[in-house]
Amino acid sequence: MGSLGTNPMSFSAIPDDKVAFEPLNPEDVRAYLHKAVDFISDYYTNVESMSVLPNVKPGYLQDELSASPPTYSAPFDVTMKELRTSVVPGMTHWASPNFFAFFPSTNSAAAIAGDLIASAMNTVGFTWQASPAATEMEVLALDWLAQLLRLPATFMNRTSTGRGTGGGVILGTTSEAMLVTLVAARDAALRRSGSVGVSDLPRLAVYAADQTHSTFFKACRLAGFDPANIRSIPTGPETNYGLDPAKLLEVMQADADAGLVPTYVCATVGTTSSNAVDPVGAIADVASMFNAWVHVDAAYAGSACICPEFRHHLNGVERVDSISMSPHKWLLTCLDCTCLYVRDAHRLSDSLETNPEYLKNDATESGEVTDLKDMQVGIGRRFRGLKLWMVMRTYGTAKLQEHIRSDVEMAKMFEDFVRADDRFEVVVPRNFALVCFRLKASGTMTEQDADEANRLLMENLNKTGKAYLAHTVVGDKFVLRFAVGSSLQEERHVRSAWDLIKKTTSSIMD
Repeated sequence: MGSLGTNPMSFSAIPDDKVAFEPLNPEDVRAYLHKAVDFISDYYTNVESMSVLPNVKPGYLQDELSASPPTYSAPFDVTMKELRTSVVPGMTHWASPNFFAFFPSTNSAAAIAGDLIASAMNTVGFTWQASPAATEMEVLALDWLAQLLRLPATFMNRTSTGRGTGGGVILGTTSEAMLVTLVAARDAALRRSGSVGVSDLPRLAVYAADQTHSTFFKACRLAGFDPANIRSIPTGPETNYGLDPAKLLEVMQADADAGLVPTYVCATVGTTSSNAVDPVGAIADVASMFNAWVHVDAAYAGSACICPEFRHHLNGVERVDSISMSPHKWLLTCLDCTCLYVRDAHRLSDSLETNPEYLKNDATESGEVTDLKDMQVGIGRRFRGLKLWMVMRTYGTAKLQEHIRSDVEMAKMFEDFVRADDRFEVVVPRNFALVCFRLKASGTMTEQDADEANRLLMENLNKTGKAYLAHTVVGDKFVLRFAVGSSLQEERHVRSAWDLIKKTTSSIMD
């Protein structure tokens, strides 16, 4: 091994057997966390100047660090040095104000503080008794958010008259929300059909638009639905790629006539590809004819519905069975935080409940509390409610609405830039803070030529490290997605990105 000054890994060869191991030594906790907080603060100060996409190869980290775990301890400063020199250069910086890909992954000082404190407390709140405050905080935060969204009281854990029949739970992702509601809908349909066990499972059918996130189709398979009975209903520009209730009715009726059991419909408010909005109320009306469960996936756009001008996108929600939205996308609450609300909590817990002897307790037996383990896939759970509550408590409704509106205004500005340049077209009407645009076919260019030009434009943009955009396919066209919403974004970043797009376009079109 080299000297201590030239090889940080040499610290690992120095055993310190004389000092008792205290992983939570108070002075270490204070010192390590101060250094971590300094790192975080410096990161947010400098992330704008970092290349959004890293230039590393698969396996790079094992080459830079050791392929084998160290036997002996090292000073924490060595760990932090390796974090800075090896880990950070391999990061895609979602926190960068030059990140315009996918959907935003927002954060805030209050959320980071809440997540840090929750991690330090490290409670495992599977039952109310296991940590009363963790359950109570999650219930409170969910009910606060339900009020911001103006959800009907039937979705709340606590109402003005006491405990409600509905309720909510904070899960990790939308995938989990879809999976647990699919399981509950599956079991309800099997009971309705008089199935012995799961004998009728091959008859159950589920429905969504072709714009619905791919996680829905994955969750259906996990829940045991026959892939042949998973309906992906085509959409088109005539509905701005939203689900057509008339087509849904036609497909569900055909299945019912063929002896299948329409079981579950997923409506989306803000699809990933184009931010399309499915008509919630009309879909609920169709589904009610077949007693099918309706779930609303509002992962991204649900956050916007805290603003009165966007709330109409949830009209009809009082007639659906469940709705989920993810504050970690656009409501300044770091990953992971997906809020699932159900109109009848018992339909969920009946399918997911576990009651081993070692978890039995008086509070659960009283029926006065909700054990959140019975509304999710697993048993153990993090204290996610703390960061959500800290965000709402610290910033208040007015500032959260201001945050949403600012992003929407910047997206409008970018949309105006695109429309003013005759080389480009806006592919679908902008919803919320996502603009879907592309270089349009002109002159002798075919649509295939235009697709290749757009692909090249995106690749060249991303190679600069000064911006990061992702793509989708809408109406068989290769489309660039420009998603405003990174927590550090300002108008100047949107303007700079547009200047870069124009410059890069000129370089590939000349």
